[in-house]
Amino acid sequence: MAALGWLTPRRRSATARSVLAGEASAEAARKSSQEAAGTTEEPQFPVHGDDRAAAFFDLDNTVMQGAALFHFGRGLYKRKFFETRELARFAWQQAWFRLAGVEDPEHMQEARDSALSIVKGHRVAELQSIGEEIYDEYMAERIWPGTRALAQAHLDAGQKVWLVTAAPVEIAQVIARRLGLTGALGTVAESVDGVYTGKLVGEPLHGPAKAEAVRALAAAEGLDLGRCAAYSDSHNDIPMLSLVGHPYAINPDSKLRKHARDLDWRLRDYRTGRKAAKVGIPAAAGVGAVAGGTAAAIALHRRRR
Repeated sequence: MAALGWLTPRRRSATARSVLAGEASAEAARKSSQEAAGTTEEPQFPVHGDDRAAAFFDLDNTVMQGAALFHFGRGLYKRKFFETRELARFAWQQAWFRLAGVEDPEHMQEARDSALSIVKGHRVAELQSIGEEIYDEYMAERIWPGTRALAQAHLDAGQKVWLVTAAPVEIAQVIARRLGLTGALGTVAESVDGVYTGKLVGEPLHGPAKAEAVRALAAAEGLDLGRCAAYSDSHNDIPMLSLVGHPYAINPDSKLRKHARDLDWRLRDYRTGRKAAKVGIPAAAGVGAVAGGTAAAIALHRRRR
C-alpha cells in the first residue's frame, strides 16, 4: 500500500502533464490552421450592435491638428473682434503647442482668458454662426484622417461618439456636427439672456474634469465604461483614458507614450516625418462643479436641438 501511495501522485502528475501537452498541441494546431486560412486578426473592435459601448475623443491634436481655440481666435481676428497684438499672442501660443506637442496649463489658461474677454458682450447665436464659418476656413483641413476613420468605425458599429474637450462647447459642437458625431462635451461659458458675461460655468473641462464628464455622461446614457473606448494625445487625459476598457494613445506626447507602453495600451500616430520618428511609432500605424458643468453642456445641447 505504501508503494501504491507513492505511485499514485506520479500517475496523477503524469496525467496532468499529458492533458497539458494535449491542450498545447491542440492550440498549436488551431493557430496553424488560422494562419493558413488568414484568420489570425484580433477580435473585431468596435463590437457591432453593442449599444452599451461608446467612444470618447479628445479634440486638440487628437482629432484635429493644433488647438481649436487658437484656430477660433484666428477667425475672430479676421472679423475684427480684437487687435493685431492679441493675434500675435494667439499665433505664438499655437506655434508653441504644435512644436511642443503638449498642453501647457499656463498657455491654455491664457488662451481661455483671452477668448473669454474677446467674446464678452457678444451674443451666443452670433458666435455659433461664426463658428460654422471658422470651421470651414481653418479647421476642416486639419482633421486627422486616421482619427476620423477610428471615429467612423464606432459610428458604423452603431455606437455613439462624443468629443470631450477643454475648447468652448459651442466650437466643439460645430466640429462634432460637421464630422457626423453624436455630440460634444466642452467648457461652458456663462451667458445671460443669450449674451456672454466673460465668465465660465464651473471650470474648464480639462484633465480630471474630462474623466468626471465621461463618467457622468456614461451614467446618464446607461453605458458600460468597460466596453467603451477613449482616445487622446495628452498625458493630461490619463484619468479619462483609465476609465474605459479600450484606451488609445493618439499622436501621444512623451509622458502618455510611456504610460501607454507600460500598460500595453494601443498607440496610433498619424503625424509624418521627423515628428513621427521622434515618438518611435510608424507614421502609418494604423470625458460637484464639473458634474454641474457637464449637465449644463448636455442641457444646452438639448435646448438647441
